[in-house]
Amino acid sequence: MIWLTWRQFRAQALVGLAALLLLAGYLVVLGTQIHDAHADTLAHCAGGRADCAGPLGAFADRYRLRADLLGYLLLAVPGAIGVFWGAPLVARELEAGTHRLVWNQSVTRGRWLAVKLGLVGLAGVAAAGLYSLLLTWATGPVTAVLGNRFEPVLFASRGLAPLGYAAFAVVLGATLGLFLRRAVPAMAATLVVFAALQIAVPALVRPHYQPPVRTSVPLTAELIGRLTKIGTYGDIGGLRVPGGPWVVETSPMLDAAGQEVGHSAWFQDCMDRSSLAELPGCLAGGGVHVEIAEQPAGRYWDFQLRETALFAALTALTAGLAFHRVRRHPV
Repeated sequence: MIWLTWRQFRAQALVGLAALLLLAGYLVVLGTQIHDAHADTLAHCAGGRADCAGPLGAFADRYRLRADLLGYLLLAVPGAIGVFWGAPLVARELEAGTHRLVWNQSVTRGRWLAVKLGLVGLAGVAAAGLYSLLLTWATGPVTAVLGNRFEPVLFASRGLAPLGYAAFAVVLGATLGLFLRRAVPAMAATLVVFAALQIAVPALVRPHYQPPVRTSVPLTAELIGRLTKIGTYGDIGGLRVPGGPWVVETSPMLDAAGQEVGHSAWFQDCMDRSSLAELPGCLAGGGVHVEIAEQPAGRYWDFQLRETALFAALTALTAGLAFHRVRRHPV
């Protein structure tokens, strides 16, 4: 069964291996450049300047776009594995009718499905795992400088999470192929279901792995200058707190008494009369702060383990459904 499964799967496997080797080579070259540039930046800072924030920020900006694009690519890899490896795995045999021959041999249906899911699933997990390992290493200094490991794309394309995604995508594709009995509809359904989960989990599930910590953050001119949004009445967006926590919820700007400053005269005066360069200093001069709910940076690996476990559980449930289906499927 292993040899037969390999012969049926080898074309997709070889294409995937070639793509993975190309990506691995690029990541090794890029990672070497990033680590060398990071070390060089620190060496120059240590000699004459105690504050490396400026040079390190310039270093991170130089490589950030490439790191982000590679993260988006890895985010798509498990879905592609499910679509092109998982969905045709069983559906192609059902379409061609070759399952009738296999199911009448000495190998049981359950063993036939287990070998297919096991071999292709392990290949998918290995591919996603190697890509994630290399990407995590290559872009590590950039992520450390930016302190943004909890950002949705970075979280889903680093660490352990891609392994869980890949295993689930393969089993999901194979299971949908069992039910739909056609490769192309199974591929389309796999893409839709997997994409929906990749949107729903970060927005609805991930923030609740642990209760967030509530704290107050004084808004300095530096923090205000890095915001992506300052609303007319004091609501803000894109707050990045030093230390790399995940800011789940942010209040509007508050004064020392805890009252919203959005309708106060001094706030409106700052908004109306200050230039873009003067605005952070003007607002910070009012002693403003915000109340936030955050997931501390120290919870990162705990969240990675919880998300991987979540997708492992989904994989097991989906595989159980597939085995139930194949045992009751008429020849």
